[in-house]
Amino acid sequence: MKDHHRRKRSGGGDLYGWWRRWGRFFLFSLSIFLFSSFAFSPSLRIFRESFRPVLLSTWRNPPPLSASSTTTTTISDDHPTIDRRLLSPHPSLEIRDAVNFPDQTLLFLKHPPNPLEFTKHAIHCAYYPPSSTSSSLHLPPISIDAQILRCPTPPRGFLVSVSFDRSDGRHPPPSRPHQWHSLAYEAVIDSKDSTTVVFVKGLNLRPERLADASRFACVYGWDFSRPRYLLTSDALSVAQEIVRCRTPLSVLNPKPNSTSSVIKASVIFKRFRAPPLVVPSVARPAPVPPARRRRAHALCACTMVRNQARFLREWVTYHARVGVERWFVYDNNSDDDIKATVDSMAFNVTRHPWPWIKTQEAGFAHCALRARAACEWVAFIDVDEFLHLPNRTAVASMREVLAEQPDDVGEVRASCHSFGPSGRKRAPARGVTAGYTCRMASPERHKSIVRPEALDDSLMNVVHHFHLREGFGYVNLERSAVVINHYKYQVWEVFKEKFYRRVATYVADWHDKENEGSKDRAPGLGTEAVEPPDWAGRFCEVHDTGLRDWVIREFTEPGTGRLAWEVGGGRRRD
Repeated sequence: MKDHHRRKRSGGGDLYGWWRRWGRFFLFSLSIFLFSSFAFSPSLRIFRESFRPVLLSTWRNPPPLSASSTTTTTISDDHPTIDRRLLSPHPSLEIRDAVNFPDQTLLFLKHPPNPLEFTKHAIHCAYYPPSSTSSSLHLPPISIDAQILRCPTPPRGFLVSVSFDRSDGRHPPPSRPHQWHSLAYEAVIDSKDSTTVVFVKGLNLRPERLADASRFACVYGWDFSRPRYLLTSDALSVAQEIVRCRTPLSVLNPKPNSTSSVIKASVIFKRFRAPPLVVPSVARPAPVPPARRRRAHALCACTMVRNQARFLREWVTYHARVGVERWFVYDNNSDDDIKATVDSMAFNVTRHPWPWIKTQEAGFAHCALRARAACEWVAFIDVDEFLHLPNRTAVASMREVLAEQPDDVGEVRASCHSFGPSGRKRAPARGVTAGYTCRMASPERHKSIVRPEALDDSLMNVVHHFHLREGFGYVNLERSAVVINHYKYQVWEVFKEKFYRRVATYVADWHDKENEGSKDRAPGLGTEAVEPPDWAGRFCEVHDTGLRDWVIREFTEPGTGRLAWEVGGGRRRD
């Protein structure tokens, strides 16, 4: 009976069986046809803009947003300050991430292949109250640099976006800023061994000490609030703000057309926490070039600057004469148009935006990885430090000094002489090398020139000195051969800028009483930004005109009498 019932209902001539098999499909097809005709008809087109998914900032409990905020909206094509010829039919602008610093918020933008040109006068920072879909505050940005927009700090709990017209509600979805005190901020894939190097703020590890790597691991993914969808890899070394891990094969060799370019890397604390704590991240691993057997440059220089554009031309031009062939300039939130200065120089200078405050050691480690492919040696010095060869008759350039070093020497160290204001009250017009001639008698410290291939895998470094791999050592250069003239204590108008949100690690600003005895501070100055009455005559124990005399002889241009880096100068001499 039951078998007969089944056969009857499944028979081809039975109306019930036909409806069960084909009726629902017919109704579904009809509804799709009617909806398409209505939605895409010329008279009433609902979908005027294409859907583009947006990668939102990771946050544990994001406030609810409207349905319209899940798509990337387009920038108005009738904005009065924008040349319409620069606009593609639907140009998009995404906020990839946002980070809160103590005095500003950084928005990391993503442009289409042909980015829309805009200035800080054509864009506003828009602020959203918690759980609101409407912005309640618009402020002009502090500055804009390529794909980094610097905005005033939002009120507590507010989300941040951008707007091109206060009357136009179309803009990228707002983003909840990450907090700088705990953040994975950069990541690279080291081509030497295919490991991932993650730079992390908030590990709070002891300086110059390796940490227990078993306490940490790296994680890879898009949404760190969903741990079961993350890839995990054990840490190989951990020191300061740097964690090195094995890279998963799916990250090293992504499938074609995959979304691996938006994968982020971060770090988890494995012990004493259940579940493990994942550090928020804005770090997308980017490969660094592999080292070549024969490197293009014998000597490169790496530096980190903030508002030092006026000193850069002299520093680069001078060091080109003593043997430097390439310069890596890490720009730490400058607003003095340093990009234009770099672009105008006829030397191999590259500017790398490095927005992360108080991370000089991390920046130098990052630079060492980048420079390893092309540079045999790299000097880690500041723009107020100049390699000086006192005995010019014995050695003509730093390349000769370095060529004499045995293969097992991974670092050479040069003593630093600290120069003072030399009686001046105003900055010397001809530059620091020609303007300051009085220094302290004893060197304060020394700086390093290293072989990148000799660095320890931890990339640990303190005050311009790296830890070396086993089998490599260092040598101290004789002062008669090489010293560094460090124009540390310049005229007051220059010196006081040095300690405003300083890029170095150990001194924050004038009012921070931390490490008052550090050599990064001026002896006896204290923590107040007040010029001492005798500042112009301080730090003057030895009159030293050696470098000044050589610079005037070698860099003065016939006819004009100007030095090569002065206004009106600039003729390159190799």
